[in-house]
Amino acid sequence: AAATSAILNIPELADLKRDGVIVDEDGGINTQKAAVYFCWNVPALAQRLELSEYDLRDALHKYTGNPSLLDKTKNAFLPNVGGCTIYTFGDVSKIRDPKTEIAVRVHDECNGSDVFGTDICTCRPYLIFALRSCVEIAQRGGVGIVAYFRKEGRSLGEITKYRVYNARRHQQGGDRAETYFAQTEKIAGIQDARFQTMMPDVLNWMGVDRIDWLLSMSSEKYDAIVEAGITVNQRVPLPDNYVPKHAKVEVLAKIAAGYHAESTLDKKMESDTLSALRDLRTIRKQCS
Repeated sequence: AAATSAILNIPELADLKRDGVIVDEDGGINTQKAAVYFCWNVPALAQRLELSEYDLRDALHKYTGNPSLLDKTKNAFLPNVGGCTIYTFGDVSKIRDPKTEIAVRVHDECNGSDVFGTDICTCRPYLIFALRSCVEIAQRGGVGIVAYFRKEGRSLGEITKYRVYNARRHQQGGDRAETYFAQTEKIAGIQDARFQTMMPDVLNWMGVDRIDWLLSMSSEKYDAIVEAGITVNQRVPLPDNYVPKHAKVEVLAKIAAGYHAESTLDKKMESDTLSALRDLRTIRKQCS
């Protein structure tokens, strides 16, 4: 890992209170950021995943072609997967203080939305909402954390992602919430290639054992964080006014699939989507 300080200039956050500490007089947001790459202890990871060490080494060797994985004297493995960047706001030395208010967003990369602002999903809106919340909590004396993981397209990559977009748009009846996950499964064979079990490791590494505000609707992320021994006091869904027009299909599909929400989006559309998915949910198993 390596860390540095930085100043963020984000147009959507230009209205934040300029306190001269967290937010400068010109609107720049002060942050400490750390880049993290993963290093796996193969025997320990096998035990954690309830696999034999042989099976894990064999599987990793199969998909990487790295012969050193079969050498039991070598336990450390640098996986060829994207790492993450941690952005913190406020005094990180206060993380272990039980009196410190902590907000966390665990965000998976979405280049199209995060960088270029495409409106088919809620990725950038949720990132902006989370950054705003983290800064405001830091200004109250707490600590805000955004962990940005390189898991583009649910770890299926942009090519698969764009093929799914096209399939959704051109299917009979147009883009619909009830077929949102099915189109990904048709093209990729699975709905989601992300493996959230080890995602909270970076939070454990930082010393986070309690989250007052988890800025995420994902049930998989919430379950992984709780299973890692971190207490979550409140889950915060994305407010409706942050949802782009063309992203409502995504939001309704995720709500119907069990994502946490307090949505007041089109109730009839939401009801229809829930009904359409009711049978699918009993026969399809989401990857997690």
